[in-house]
Amino acid sequence: MQVWGGACYLSNKILFSVSEGQEASTKRTLKILGWIIYIIGVPAWVIILVAHDDWIAASIEAGGIPAMLLGLYNTIHDHRKEHKAFGWFVFFCTYGSLVFGLAYSLYVYGGITSVSQVLEIGVMLGFLLGSYLMAKGNPKGWLFFMLMNVSMSALMALQDKPVLMVQQLVSLCFVIYGYRQSSPAK
Repeated sequence: MQVWGGACYLSNKILFSVSEGQEASTKRTLKILGWIIYIIGVPAWVIILVAHDDWIAASIEAGGIPAMLLGLYNTIHDHRKEHKAFGWFVFFCTYGSLVFGLAYSLYVYGGITSVSQVLEIGVMLGFLLGSYLMAKGNPKGWLFFMLMNVSMSALMALQDKPVLMVQQLVSLCFVIYGYRQSSPAK
């Protein structure tokens, strides 16, 4: 499960970061592959997170699928064909999953009572906002992915998931690279 989720996630980050320095058609192809691979890896992550009662992180992984599909749609259409209804659906799914996961975790644990919940909040904010911004073509999404990678790496370390901890740290390197590639030269 760790290899499935970790390999898909890392492949997504590699494809996204490498796409930043490419010409338009190559960039588009790499991003399409990146979105598809990301979606394929979601079930493994949800299973792993639910098994550890990481309700916040599990709900945002599952709730982030519409944002990933929007990113795929926008990339296929080169951000020229806006789908307003789907955009609103993604907005409500994104924030609905955020509220659901946080509320359920607060209910189950009786508040924010553990370090893992604090880390999950970092994952939640980084993942949802990063995915949403990247789906809209906004490079600031990379910054939120950095928060997500650091938080998830620490969470996986706490839960004795070394493969996923290392994968998150390697992904962080590609996220930093992607951000630097997407930022205008000074």
